[in-house]
Amino acid sequence: MKDHEGMRAPTRQGVIEAARKVSEILPSTPLLPVSIGEARFWVKAECLQPVGAFKIRGAWHRLSALDETESGKGVVAVSSGNHAQGVAWAARRLGMTATIVMPQDAPPIKLARTKELGAEVVTYDRMTENREEIAEALAAEKGATYVHAFGDPWVIEGQGSAGIEILAQLEAQGEPSPTRILACCGGGGLTAGLALACPDARVVPVEPEGWDDVCRSIESGEIQSVGKNPPATACDALQTFATKPVNFAVLKARCEYGLRVTEAEVREAQRFAFSHLRLVLEPGGAVALAAALSGKAKLDGTTVIILSGGNVDPRQFCQAIWQA
Repeated sequence: MKDHEGMRAPTRQGVIEAARKVSEILPSTPLLPVSIGEARFWVKAECLQPVGAFKIRGAWHRLSALDETESGKGVVAVSSGNHAQGVAWAARRLGMTATIVMPQDAPPIKLARTKELGAEVVTYDRMTENREEIAEALAAEKGATYVHAFGDPWVIEGQGSAGIEILAQLEAQGEPSPTRILACCGGGGLTAGLALACPDARVVPVEPEGWDDVCRSIESGEIQSVGKNPPATACDALQTFATKPVNFAVLKARCEYGLRVTEAEVREAQRFAFSHLRLVLEPGGAVALAAALSGKAKLDGTTVIILSGGNVDPRQFCQAIWQA
């Protein structure tokens, strides 16, 4: 099946295949039990991936699916840092070149680590330049494959491999399958992948206030943009202007609603993760936990919360966890 753009639709079988491929190169990330008062839930620590985020999953599934001719020409991607590192990591392991288009205001730690992984970095102005046009032009010039950060069926399936792990980990603990999964959401790659992986769970995308294009899209039934002047946010990893049709086709069918969190709630979640779970989370990786801690998300049944990523500037992190 294909969407109106001629792109194949991601499938649960594709997610299962992605999980098999990921399991061959990476151990499962921990699924940890957490309690808040009387509420008990689980957190999936994707911040402990080699690149600090779940993005390594989709990158590996996509790049490892390229044939010899395609891999020889390399890949191009757009990212503020987590997808960038996932693609760079996979490309280096597979012996192919990677060019990453990154915003000039991306956290320095993400820029540096992407370069350390061997990728060529091309920067752009997030608010005045079209990153996809830049990436598509580079891909055409190089004959490379454009690996979209979320609007790609292989990437969606790869991100969904986290859901297959969750199912297996809960079963191993003698626990029932998840009834709800809270996921940090930018363009909807992870959310769509989890929805395919766990069809019996209610998957809830969580976004920072003002960067809530997926929430707006689910509520209206049509793809919405955040508009021309979205507010400043510390959640650089979630600054997506609009989701894609391939993602929204899954989200519209499977997600009943989304949640929004404030910057203060995100900082509180970072502090909680550090003090109670001994985990370092960047702002964008803490939004799903923020929805739970703030009381905006229900925590009944078997609720699982995705924690990702862990690429945060040390000074900013210190300010966040010490701020009263």
